[in-house]
Amino acid sequence: MKLPKMILFDYGQTLINQAKFDGVKGTEAVLQHAVRNKYNKTAAQVQEAADEINRELGRFDPLNRHLFQVEVPNHMFTAYLYESQGIEIPLPPEEIDRIFWDAAAPGIPTEGIRDFLAFLDRHNVRTGVVSNIAFCGSALEERINSLLPDNHFEFILATSEYLFRKPNRRIFELALEKAGLTPEDVWYIGDQYECDIKGAQGAGLFPVWYIGAIDLPYEEREEILTIRDWRELEKMLI
Repeated sequence: MKLPKMILFDYGQTLINQAKFDGVKGTEAVLQHAVRNKYNKTAAQVQEAADEINRELGRFDPLNRHLFQVEVPNHMFTAYLYESQGIEIPLPPEEIDRIFWDAAAPGIPTEGIRDFLAFLDRHNVRTGVVSNIAFCGSALEERINSLLPDNHFEFILATSEYLFRKPNRRIFELALEKAGLTPEDVWYIGDQYECDIKGAQGAGLFPVWYIGAIDLPYEEREEILTIRDWRELEKMLI
């Protein structure tokens, strides 16, 4: 296989293997900073309200998340959530994002990703990140740079900062514009078939399906290059 000029990566379950999301733990961490809790709400009660709002919006449904193609930044969501529950958190939105996320879904690098990124750097393959994520871009950058400190990502693009979510082609087109490349020169690697694989295909990028840390039910498809281990892909490219 011919090396592409650039590979773009998804974040969750691709670069980083996140623990199963626990919203109550995240909310517990945030509530420690509350200066007002009018109704003495517990973390579980606040998270129940958050879940109800998300159901109304149609967010985070594993089977239908690809239909939700406009991002709701978390700072907007939490501002409504906490104020509507009579809770005051005197912290910047970016800090609330970090506190919640670190407690709700810590992560570790997927096995072998450091070596694969080093391989790409040695072969002058450019890299970047495009992530469907409601948390602020600075929180995403901080996490990736702390867990993968030797990365050479040219940009880390969080949909919370740019309105559109994968599989919408516009978010891929933005990444191509930032890279100064055409679709045929770029690969996209991710774990979600509808958002990552079909989204990349729709924008003209070559998709690679990484299932080494996938946390949702899936059916393999013969027509898609699918890998379970980063060494598999490296061997194909040598």
